[in-house]
Amino acid sequence: MKKNIGQKLALYPTPATVVGTVGADGKVNWMLIAHIGIVSHSKLLLSVHSSHHSVKAIYEQHKLSVNIIDETFVAAADYTGTVSGAKVDKSDIFPYHVGEAGMPVIEQSPLVMECEVVDTYEIDGFKNYICNILNTYVDEDKLDEKGKPDYSKLKPVLFEMPTYKYLRTGDIIGDCVKMGKAYGETLK
Repeated sequence: MKKNIGQKLALYPTPATVVGTVGADGKVNWMLIAHIGIVSHSKLLLSVHSSHHSVKAIYEQHKLSVNIIDETFVAAADYTGTVSGAKVDKSDIFPYHVGEAGMPVIEQSPLVMECEVVDTYEIDGFKNYICNILNTYVDEDKLDEKGKPDYSKLKPVLFEMPTYKYLRTGDIIGDCVKMGKAYGETLK
Protein backbone atom coordinates (compact mmCIF):
# COMPACT_ATOMS: atom_id res chain seq x y z
CA MET A 1 0.00 0.00 0.00
CA LYS A 2 1.25 3.49 -0.82
CA LYS A 3 1.40 6.17 1.86
CA ASN A 4 0.55 9.79 1.06
CA ILE A 5 3.56 11.84 2.21
CA GLY A 6 2.00 15.16 1.32
CA GLN A 7 2.86 17.81 -1.22
CA LYS A 8 6.46 16.76 -1.93
CA LEU A 9 8.44 17.30 -5.09
CA ALA A 10 9.61 13.78 -5.82
CA LEU A 11 10.90 14.03 -9.38
CA TYR A 12 14.50 13.34 -8.39
CA PRO A 13 17.27 12.46 -9.07
CA THR A 14 18.36 15.06 -11.60
CA PRO A 15 21.75 15.67 -13.22
CA ALA A 16 24.11 17.74 -11.10
CA THR A 17 25.76 20.49 -13.11
CA VAL A 18 28.09 23.41 -12.63
CA VAL A 19 26.84 26.50 -14.43
CA GLY A 20 29.51 28.89 -15.64
CA THR A 21 28.86 32.60 -16.11
CA VAL A 22 30.89 35.65 -17.05
CA GLY A 23 30.08 39.01 -15.48
CA ALA A 24 30.29 42.39 -17.19
CA ASP A 25 33.72 42.73 -15.58
CA GLY A 26 34.90 39.58 -17.39
CA LYS A 27 35.07 37.55 -14.18
CA VAL A 28 34.06 33.88 -14.35
CA ASN A 29 31.80 32.44 -11.66
CA TRP A 30 30.61 28.89 -11.04
CA MET A 31 27.46 27.67 -9.30
CA LEU A 32 26.09 24.21 -8.63
CA ILE A 33 22.67 23.66 -10.22
CA ALA A 34 20.60 20.49 -10.15
CA HIS A 35 17.23 22.04 -10.98
CA ILE A 36 17.61 21.45 -14.68
CA GLY A 37 15.41 19.90 -17.31
CA ILE A 38 14.62 19.44 -20.97
CA VAL A 39 11.87 21.53 -22.56
CA SER A 40 12.37 20.57 -26.23
CA HIS A 41 14.95 18.85 -28.42
CA SER A 42 17.08 22.00 -28.54
CA LYS A 43 16.26 23.79 -25.30
CA LEU A 44 16.76 23.24 -21.61
CA LEU A 45 15.56 24.91 -18.44
CA LEU A 46 17.65 26.00 -15.46
CA SER A 47 15.95 27.05 -12.25
CA VAL A 48 18.15 29.31 -10.12
CA HIS A 49 17.21 30.98 -6.85
CA SER A 50 17.04 34.73 -7.45
CA SER A 51 19.54 35.42 -4.65
CA HIS A 52 22.43 33.75 -6.50
CA HIS A 53 25.32 36.01 -7.49
CA SER A 54 25.34 34.55 -11.03
CA VAL A 55 21.83 35.85 -11.74
CA LYS A 56 23.30 39.29 -12.50
CA ALA A 57 25.82 37.85 -14.99
CA ILE A 58 23.10 35.83 -16.71
CA TYR A 59 20.99 38.98 -17.00
CA GLU A 60 23.93 40.93 -18.44
CA GLN A 61 25.24 38.33 -20.88
CA HIS A 62 22.15 36.22 -21.67
CA LYS A 63 24.56 33.27 -21.89
CA LEU A 64 25.96 30.54 -19.64
CA SER A 65 27.59 27.14 -19.76
CA VAL A 66 26.20 23.92 -18.33
CA ASN A 67 28.99 21.57 -17.26
CA ILE A 68 28.02 17.97 -16.48
CA ILE A 69 29.62 16.66 -13.28
CA ASP A 70 31.27 13.28 -12.99
CA GLU A 71 32.82 11.67 -9.92
CA THR A 72 36.32 13.05 -10.62
CA PHE A 73 35.34 16.55 -9.50
CA VAL A 74 32.09 16.21 -7.57
CA ALA A 75 33.62 17.62 -4.34
CA ALA A 76 34.84 20.79 -6.10
CA ALA A 77 31.46 21.10 -7.83
CA ASP A 78 29.68 20.73 -4.50
CA TYR A 79 31.90 23.47 -3.07
CA THR A 80 30.61 25.91 -5.70
CA GLY A 81 27.16 25.44 -4.19
CA THR A 82 28.29 26.17 -0.64
CA VAL A 83 29.80 29.64 -1.10
CA SER A 84 28.54 32.77 -2.85
CA GLY A 85 30.43 34.35 -5.73
CA ALA A 86 29.58 37.69 -4.08
CA LYS A 87 31.90 36.76 -1.18
CA VAL A 88 34.37 34.25 -2.65
CA ASP A 89 36.23 34.35 -5.96
CA LYS A 90 35.37 30.97 -7.50
CA SER A 91 36.91 31.70 -10.91
CA ASP A 92 39.97 29.50 -10.38
CA ILE A 93 38.28 26.42 -8.89
CA PHE A 94 38.35 24.61 -12.24
CA PRO A 95 40.76 24.67 -15.15
CA TYR A 96 38.68 25.98 -18.06
CA HIS A 97 38.83 27.49 -21.50
CA VAL A 98 36.43 29.87 -23.21
CA GLY A 99 34.06 28.21 -25.68
CA GLU A 100 33.04 29.51 -29.08
CA ALA A 101 30.09 31.42 -27.56
CA GLY A 102 32.33 33.08 -24.96
CA MET A 103 31.33 30.99 -21.95
CA PRO A 104 33.67 29.08 -19.62
CA VAL A 105 34.05 25.35 -20.39
CA ILE A 106 35.37 23.20 -17.49
CA GLU A 107 38.23 21.01 -18.74
CA GLN A 108 37.27 18.13 -16.37
CA SER A 109 33.65 18.07 -17.46
CA PRO A 110 32.99 15.25 -19.92
CA LEU A 111 30.13 17.20 -21.54
CA VAL A 112 29.52 20.95 -21.66
CA MET A 113 26.77 22.94 -23.34
CA GLU A 114 27.10 26.65 -24.07
CA CYS A 115 23.66 28.19 -23.96
CA GLU A 116 21.87 31.41 -24.78
CA VAL A 117 18.97 32.48 -22.57
CA VAL A 118 15.90 32.97 -24.77
CA ASP A 119 13.26 33.43 -22.07
CA THR A 120 13.06 33.97 -18.32
CA TYR A 121 10.20 33.67 -15.90
CA GLU A 122 10.17 33.98 -12.12
CA ILE A 123 8.16 31.86 -9.72
CA ASP A 124 8.49 31.19 -5.98
CA GLY A 125 11.74 33.20 -5.81
CA PHE A 126 13.41 31.27 -8.63
CA LYS A 127 14.56 32.60 -12.00
CA ASN A 128 13.74 30.01 -14.61
CA TYR A 129 15.84 30.30 -17.74
CA ILE A 130 14.81 28.70 -21.00
CA CYS A 131 18.08 28.22 -22.86
CA ASN A 132 18.88 27.46 -26.47
CA ILE A 133 21.89 25.16 -26.80
CA LEU A 134 24.53 26.85 -28.95
CA ASN A 135 27.45 24.41 -28.68
CA THR A 136 27.95 21.02 -27.08
CA TYR A 137 31.48 19.83 -26.28
CA VAL A 138 32.09 16.16 -25.45
CA ASP A 139 35.30 14.35 -24.59
CA GLU A 140 36.01 12.17 -27.63
CA ASP A 141 36.44 9.03 -25.52
CA LYS A 142 32.87 9.57 -24.22
CA LEU A 143 31.27 9.30 -27.68
CA ASP A 144 29.73 6.15 -29.12
CA GLU A 145 30.50 4.73 -32.56
CA LYS A 146 27.91 7.10 -34.11
CA GLY A 147 29.51 10.19 -32.55
CA LYS A 148 26.79 10.65 -29.92
CA PRO A 149 27.37 11.06 -26.16
CA ASP A 150 27.58 7.67 -24.45
CA TYR A 151 26.22 8.15 -20.94
CA SER A 152 27.53 4.77 -19.79
CA LYS A 153 30.99 6.28 -20.40
CA LEU A 154 30.10 9.83 -19.26
CA LYS A 155 28.69 8.59 -15.95
CA PRO A 156 27.10 11.87 -14.88
CA VAL A 157 26.51 12.41 -11.18
CA LEU A 158 22.88 12.74 -10.13
CA PHE A 159 21.49 14.80 -7.24
CA GLU A 160 18.63 13.65 -5.05
CA MET A 161 16.93 16.50 -3.16
CA PRO A 162 15.03 14.86 -0.30
CA THR A 163 18.22 13.42 1.23
CA TYR A 164 20.80 15.82 -0.31
CA LYS A 165 22.83 12.92 -1.73
CA TYR A 166 24.78 12.41 -4.94
CA LEU A 167 24.18 9.21 -6.88
CA ARG A 168 26.08 7.26 -9.53
CA THR A 169 24.34 6.57 -12.79
CA GLY A 170 23.40 2.97 -13.34
CA ASP A 171 23.78 0.33 -15.98
CA ILE A 172 21.85 0.26 -19.24
CA ILE A 173 18.68 -1.78 -18.74
CA GLY A 174 17.27 -1.74 -22.25
CA ASP A 175 16.70 0.05 -25.52
CA CYS A 176 14.01 2.73 -25.73
CA VAL A 177 11.29 1.91 -28.28
CA LYS A 178 12.59 -1.66 -28.77
CA MET A 179 11.43 -2.62 -25.26
CA GLY A 180 7.99 -1.09 -25.86
CA LYS A 181 7.58 -2.75 -29.23
CA ALA A 182 8.57 -6.11 -27.75
CA TYR A 183 6.06 -5.61 -24.94
CA GLY A 184 3.38 -4.67 -27.47
CA GLU A 185 4.01 -7.93 -29.30
CA THR A 186 3.18 -9.86 -26.10
CA LEU A 187 -0.24 -8.19 -26.05
CA LYS A 188 -1.25 -9.55 -29.46
